[in-house]
Amino acid sequence: MWKEENNQLKRSFEFKDFVEAFTFMTKVAFAAEKMGHHPNWSNVYNKVEILLFTHDAKDSITEKDVKLSKEIDKIFKK
Repeated sequence: MWKEENNQLKRSFEFKDFVEAFTFMTKVAFAAEKMGHHPNWSNVYNKVEILLFTHDAKDSITEKDVKLSKEIDKIFKK
């Protein structure tokens, strides 16, 4: 589940291995590019941590972040 923390939406994802994690990140990258809104994220082996916030809105959560978080959830469930 996404958590709101420090004016950011935050969620961690865990996968079977690095290839699954990287595949997920690739799918998220295409979705984010299509939406014109990009996550702050990190990856260590099978774990991906994503932070969503909008720089143009003084680094706070906007509808763009909520929309991208829902799209990321759809990708994760596939």
